Amino acid sequence: MPIIDLYKHGEARSNLAHFAALATLANLDNIITKEEKEILDYFAAKLGITDAEYKEVMKEENKYPIESPLTHEERMERLHDFFRIIVSDFDMHKAQLQMVETYAIALGFPPEKAKQIIEKSIKIFSGQINLQDYMYLMGK
Repeated sequence: MPIIDLYKHGEARSNLAHFAALATLANLDNIITKEEKEILDYFAAKLGITDAEYKEVMKEENKYPIESPLTHEERMERLHDFFRIIVSDFDMHKAQLQMVETYAIALGFPPEKAKQIIEKSIKIFSGQINLQDYMYLMGK
């Protein structure tokens, strides 16, 4: 098996784990709104999630671990995705914020830095902000 096949498998596994974390966040209140479903569908397509994987992830016994990307930019992209899910229903729950903080730490951010990033994100996130603007604002 060529090494590139192993990389693709690892990348697909990481994408599936990221999608599972997004789905868990969207379903924290046991209701996935139309807006959250649209965002999940978008990320499923973006991350190459198959219909079978999608159905499996949406089961209650979601069993995919959070995997930390290697680069700071990839970690910021994962948090950006999470905030898109949180603000999609315009109702940010305490449980969602706690999950984002836990996720940020699991991604490799130190606890204090995770809190700072989340606080900044809450202040600047207006519902639909693109990744480049998010990265720029988070750097300020």
